[in-house]
Amino acid sequence: MGRMMRALGLMSGTSMDGIDVALIETDGEDGVHRGSARTFAYSNDVRSALGEAVSEARSLTVRTDRPSALKRAEQLVTERHAAVVEAFLHEQGQAKETIDVVGFHGQTVLHRPENALTVQLGDGPMLSRLLGLPVVYDLRAADMAHGGQGAPLAPVYHRALVAALPQRPIGVLNIGGVANITWIGRDGELVAFDTGPGGALIDDWVSRCTAGTMSYDADGALAASGTVNEGVVGFFTGHAYFKERPPKSLDRNTFFWDLVQWMSPQDGAATLTAMSAEAVALGLKQLPEVPGRIVACGGGRKNQTLLGMIAARTGIEVVRAEVVGLDGDSVEAEAWAYMAVRSRRGLPITFPGTTGTVEPRCGGCLALPDAA
Repeated sequence: MGRMMRALGLMSGTSMDGIDVALIETDGEDGVHRGSARTFAYSNDVRSALGEAVSEARSLTVRTDRPSALKRAEQLVTERHAAVVEAFLHEQGQAKETIDVVGFHGQTVLHRPENALTVQLGDGPMLSRLLGLPVVYDLRAADMAHGGQGAPLAPVYHRALVAALPQRPIGVLNIGGVANITWIGRDGELVAFDTGPGGALIDDWVSRCTAGTMSYDADGALAASGTVNEGVVGFFTGHAYFKERPPKSLDRNTFFWDLVQWMSPQDGAATLTAMSAEAVALGLKQLPEVPGRIVACGGGRKNQTLLGMIAARTGIEVVRAEVVGLDGDSVEAEAWAYMAVRSRRGLPITFPGTTGTVEPRCGGCLALPDAA
């Protein structure tokens, strides 16, 4: 066991709604003490800049290129991350000098594993200078450079989190814009992959139907009032992605809501929600063994209609992270803190069963505040 380090994790997911900040103390192995966490919403100008950046990123072929919209968005994202860290530490009464390392995910604007291309906006050296703290960033690149999908990365932390739970095998389902499952076997084996869309299509549909006055289906109420078109669900699940063997990962914009464009808002929401649930059900069939329980985290766990559909279509108990003593909003940010410590210690963060990398691999770049 290594020494315990105090780490901050910063995560902004594919929903692009804000930044999750979490504080943990860990040795990067079995020792994990979870601290405070907080979510800071993105301002309208940052969300607008990210929308432009996502559009511009579609033409990228080199992950480090930063044309105009991407360059502007990266600066805004980095500055916003610095500001929320300062605000978080002030709220917690935590001296900056007590933080050993910051794990910085950045904002994903493109993920094309088939081209070994993933782009996260976030300037690690700039953030380190602004905060005066060591920052571990760009945690996906090394994995992709060695044959991995670059995602999902949180499974190694999921395993540490559920170590005390009796069920095995068990599944941890993170429902962000994209949903991913981590399977932890009887001896701690890991299998993980993106199952398909999580909340992205539902969010985009709700925003379209309400002219932007709503950005998501609160508690799945809109979907609950609609009728699922099973024919559309069946057509959706004919997509080639669902036939691929894991490990596998997705870009947020791999799928679109156009299959339901002719439906009422309620029926469209219900059908898109069923599509996300059916994608999970198909994913579970690709696991070595069906898990006895699924622990749901991420923003999508708050959508009771979605969780109910997942349970109905899989026949497996699905519980929110809070039921087993976790914070479903902060798991991903905590994971980035945990992986930053593993990176500092030279421990692997990706594995053949989680990303498809040839062998367990460490990752991440280290930025120090006093570097030139």
